[in-house]
Amino acid sequence: MEASTVLRLNGLTKRFGSVLANNDVTIELQKGEVLALLGENGAGKTTLMNMLFGHYLPDSGNVEIMSSNSDLVPLELGNPSAALAVGIGMVHQHFTLAENITAFENITLGAEPLFSFNRNQKIARKKIGKIMSNSGLDAPLDTLVGRLSVGEKQRVEILKALYRDAHILVLDEPTAVLTPQEADALFDNLRRMTNQGLSVIFITHKMREVLSFSDRLIVLRHGENVGSMKTADASEKKIASLMVGSETKKVSPKKISPGKSILSFNGVSVVGRSKRDSLNDVNLNLKSHEILGIAGISGNGQNVLADLISGLVSPDKGSILLKGTAIDNINPLHMIKSGVGRIPEDRHRQGIVGGLSVSENLIIERLDDPEIQSFGFLRSSVINKNADILSKKYDVRGPGLDHASRLLSGGNIQKLILARVFEQQPEIILANQPTRGLDMGAASDVQKRLIEARDRGGGVILISEDLDEILGLADRIVVMRDGNLHDVSSSNREDIGLMMAGEAT
Repeated sequence: MEASTVLRLNGLTKRFGSVLANNDVTIELQKGEVLALLGENGAGKTTLMNMLFGHYLPDSGNVEIMSSNSDLVPLELGNPSAALAVGIGMVHQHFTLAENITAFENITLGAEPLFSFNRNQKIARKKIGKIMSNSGLDAPLDTLVGRLSVGEKQRVEILKALYRDAHILVLDEPTAVLTPQEADALFDNLRRMTNQGLSVIFITHKMREVLSFSDRLIVLRHGENVGSMKTADASEKKIASLMVGSETKKVSPKKISPGKSILSFNGVSVVGRSKRDSLNDVNLNLKSHEILGIAGISGNGQNVLADLISGLVSPDKGSILLKGTAIDNINPLHMIKSGVGRIPEDRHRQGIVGGLSVSENLIIERLDDPEIQSFGFLRSSVINKNADILSKKYDVRGPGLDHASRLLSGGNIQKLILARVFEQQPEIILANQPTRGLDMGAASDVQKRLIEARDRGGGVILISEDLDEILGLADRIVVMRDGNLHDVSSSNREDIGLMMAGEAT
């Protein structure tokens, strides 16, 4: 296929107050190309794509897109409908779904005229079924989105974009919740579509995906385009050097002998509304000096397990023991007081209070600490000093410590949560997708801190759909499927992936 430019971003600049998110960024995308967009958290990747899709209006610069007669014409900026009309589809890192309607209705919402929607349902379902079959993605179409797991919501977002026949597809962390086989299948199908003319930009922090599936990569640093190269000429070392100015070393934990049991589930069951939010006779034993890796496709009971450990739900059957003592009254405060640190999967809903400041969110689980409050009054000077120290230590970037935490990027919200948890040195750490959406440097730092927590005598439950992360960190691995835990006898990546998919036992 002869290369031709289908999209050009010319000198895009965007400020948020005093923060320069993008500075004079120029990027070209070729027809049939898979372009990887890389950079540290806060480098401006998502902001750039949001300008392309019309969610943000740039302060300067313009966008040109190939027209039907193969000329580049200006794209109307600040208007998502204009982007959709010219065939740009975007799957956001954070979902843009209506949770009170079904997955099917979300996928077709806005794509079908209301007066003919009922008449066209069969046609729409047939089209969605074909897309699911071709992409390897699946979603319960008749389930309310509010009842879906995070992984299922992401699949709905991908299906929603593909349903609109986009010829330019922007994917922000598209495989964060897929098994290795599903990720490979997705990119294989994307490659077949790019051979027919589809062009793809994908934002990811997974180097394996970049090196295996992209044709070219571009790196942003501090909002600027600092380099571009063909993937055939790239390596992790070269990419890291562009992203952070130096090579990021992989974390390789030393083996260590586990200690005594500090958390155990004995025949625990939770009766949910469906399999995805139920547990069936689960036995789990976490020891000190241990990282227990729980692998699995999202929606197989991981969230219920995490909620139990966090104290948000109680078992319908069975018992939970902390250091050999059964817990009778399970609640979040008791679990925190008992030394459980929580890194939740949904950082926006369960990790922060978006309307509170960054400083306030950093101490929100310590409100009864005499250092933080005196006679019911918060000590602002102590809170602000704590926030200043932790924001520098954990590289939390944003408009300011006194600004609402919801204004932070997803990666920086995660850093805020990590700072709050790790600084308390909890005996048990629930790490649910702890590095999702983090750049190489930040992810490496998180992994080092999890290892340090293990080495000082803590126990870590690592729930992750990133199988490479599980294999790299865990001392012991189990697979969660259909609300059950299954012991893993193989450390082979493909074998575990098949077990996650239910194709092996």
